[in-house]
Amino acid sequence: MSESTLSPRGVQTALLFRELAAHPRRTLVGVAAIAIGVAMGYAVHLINQSALNEFTQAVQSLMGDADLEVRGPRSGFDEDLYSVIARLPEVAAASPIVEAEARVEKEASPAGRAETLRILGIDVFRAGAVHPSLIGQADASVTSDPSATSNQAPPPLIDPDAIFLSPAALQSLGLATGQTLAIQVGLETIRLRIAGTLPAAGAGIRIGVMDIGAAQWRLQRLGLLSRIDLKLRPGVDPQEFAARLAPRLPAGVVATTPADNQSRVSNLSRAYRVNLTVLALVALFTGSFLVLSTQALAVVRRRAELALLRVLGVTRRGVVGLLLTESAIVGGVGSALGLGLGYAAATFVLARFGGDLGGGYFTGVTPHIRFNAASALVFFALGVAAALAGTLMPALEAARARPAAALKAGDEESALRKVRSPWLGLALMGAGILAARVGPVSGLPLAGYLAIALLLVGGIALVPFLAHALFSRLPLPRQPVLGLALAQLAGAPGRASLALAGIVASFSLMVAMAIMVASFRDSVDQWLARVLPAELYVRAGSGSDTAFFTAQDVARIRATPGVKRAEFLRTNQLTLAPTRPPVTLLARPIDPLNPSARLPLTGDIVSIPGNGPPPIWVSEAMVDLYGFVPGKIVTLPLAGQRISFLVAGVWRDYARQHGSVVMVDRDYQRLTGDTLVSDAALWLVPGASTTQVTAAIRAAVTGGQRLEFAEPGEIRATSLSIFDRSFAVTYLLEGVAIVIGLAGVAASFGAQALARAREFGMLRHVGMTRAAIGAMLAFEGGLLALLGIVVGLTLGWMVSLILIRVVNPQSFHWTMDVHVPWLPLAAVAAVLMAAAALTALVSGRQAMSRGAILAVREDW
Repeated sequence: MSESTLSPRGVQTALLFRELAAHPRRTLVGVAAIAIGVAMGYAVHLINQSALNEFTQAVQSLMGDADLEVRGPRSGFDEDLYSVIARLPEVAAASPIVEAEARVEKEASPAGRAETLRILGIDVFRAGAVHPSLIGQADASVTSDPSATSNQAPPPLIDPDAIFLSPAALQSLGLATGQTLAIQVGLETIRLRIAGTLPAAGAGIRIGVMDIGAAQWRLQRLGLLSRIDLKLRPGVDPQEFAARLAPRLPAGVVATTPADNQSRVSNLSRAYRVNLTVLALVALFTGSFLVLSTQALAVVRRRAELALLRVLGVTRRGVVGLLLTESAIVGGVGSALGLGLGYAAATFVLARFGGDLGGGYFTGVTPHIRFNAASALVFFALGVAAALAGTLMPALEAARARPAAALKAGDEESALRKVRSPWLGLALMGAGILAARVGPVSGLPLAGYLAIALLLVGGIALVPFLAHALFSRLPLPRQPVLGLALAQLAGAPGRASLALAGIVASFSLMVAMAIMVASFRDSVDQWLARVLPAELYVRAGSGSDTAFFTAQDVARIRATPGVKRAEFLRTNQLTLAPTRPPVTLLARPIDPLNPSARLPLTGDIVSIPGNGPPPIWVSEAMVDLYGFVPGKIVTLPLAGQRISFLVAGVWRDYARQHGSVVMVDRDYQRLTGDTLVSDAALWLVPGASTTQVTAAIRAAVTGGQRLEFAEPGEIRATSLSIFDRSFAVTYLLEGVAIVIGLAGVAASFGAQALARAREFGMLRHVGMTRAAIGAMLAFEGGLLALLGIVVGLTLGWMVSLILIRVVNPQSFHWTMDVHVPWLPLAAVAAVLMAAAALTALVSGRQAMSRGAILAVREDW
């Protein structure tokens, strides 16, 4: 035999691959845990990043080559501003635009779906210098008017009856050039001929473009513009020019650069994307504890083998390197598989469900997967790091062990005595509690995430101490099997607690997410009951800027037989910060002396002086983002002016994450002159049915067949259904965490059973039957699972409080009441206990399959 074969390095290499091959199930469990974690995180990252990139490119495409964008509220601003800005010497070209989200008539879309389409009105003579991609290409086979001669027909680009659709819009609506697009304006139908396409529009962008004058006329936006895109002269700095231009702009109109727009688009969904990514990485976090428990128990079982390596000349660094290399292989294989699974999952989800993942942030675009090597390497490194983190502690302990003591049988538990100390766990949990009190960092609850990690790691570090304190104090039962099981747990709490690491991590995270989701859902349900007091609700058109009720429609609805009282709502959007999404303004009937009758207020009501500014009530997000605290005098941009208001209270709004403001409808109409409304809440006279009133309103109002009616129960059911879809990923991750936890239990008990083979052999040698040993193992598994469930419930409850009180308010700026779903948690706990007992029993069969004499021969 050659000298190199007997060298320590050769022995290390041989042992490395022998260990991985000798226990394929443990290796596969570790690989699967890392693969699932990497796949979940990478898939969510790919979906979010692809959707965000597509959405950002859509915004950039619509902005074209503009250096600056002057944008106003959704209702628009006076078109006279265009002539003022276009004459400025710094401006090389200015392109005015009218923009609206129009509801497409149902008969124009396949399968009877009601969709919306963004329509842009442009000046084709000015748009070419700023955004040529919006110039339509006419279809030669389509004429403006079939009954007119070519000399009489206006050119398609300025034809008031013509519209050009992007390829994505044509495909989405199931239309072709030459056909008619029907859209809703008010309660009427406007029909436009599709005169051509927008071949230069970005892929996946669903838009329509028409002449600006026709758009103002047909969409009832006469005298108004939505934005002005500017191309500046060479040498003019956009940021500096925007600062100089700001004082000349009416209130509510802002000048933004492409960077500002990109920041606004990113901020629109940033908190959602970050939270979803962190949630997806929960599986990887749980997998690292699975690796910890299996590797730690494997190291305990191989303690004599590793000590022999030290005797043969392998250094401590060599032992650590051997164990970390094993984990690196497991992590590398798992990460590679996870990247492939994540890419496949992201491709499937985008093709089947789109890029929203239930969040509703990326509507109107069709994202496609874009592979990025840097992000793939990051998730690969995360997977390997998770595997290494799970092995580092047992590897260091194995390297520090004294070879002479480690070579003796029965020394296994001594390796785990150090982890019985409670001080590390208490210190980590204390640090977690302190971190939970830190505010957001750049608008994100980074300290909250850190607090959750510290609490979980600290709680798991306390498990050995709790196991020793509990099992050593329990009286031994007279029944021999149960007595042996309890004696084993009391005498070897370190090994027992390691088996719990995976299950405590997974169960506590599952409990935390279950409590958070149940609390959120229960709070949303109660909130809907408060904000839906009427018996019937009517909407002119959902998701549309062009659907509304006129004053005549309002009068007819009020006069409809069976309607006792009607309240109408007007919504608008206000831009308070260029880099933040707009704030929603709601004008509705509110009694200033009793606002809680219509709004779910969260604090005290501010008294309103008779001669002071008009009152407004703001959502919780307005307090966090803009400092609109109760009692403060603030200014809002309305009708081109800055008007002072008194913040009279704060209300809970789960529908609008980026802030909302409610004001009395009479104040809004007096200050703006805007009398249009889009929604109505109806209270019926006694004895009147919603069916009768619905039919009467449809008959009384012109275009009544387009109205959308819903009762409070329907709205609540639909809203909660949307909520459940939004949290479908969370439910999936809860299931994944439990599966990983159960796999950890199986792997841990399997490793324990192998390590205790000599113990089982001795018990068999003194006359204990296989059935009795199996019962002992089942009892041990049940007791361990019970301890894990109690610790997991406690940790999960603490983490849920951080999610509810810290992460959600800092991410989405709303609060909620705590609601614990006891019945589902009890069911999962019962399943875990039964599974743990069964797993312990099954895992012991392999160790008991050896003969009693062979099992104990190593001790002779």
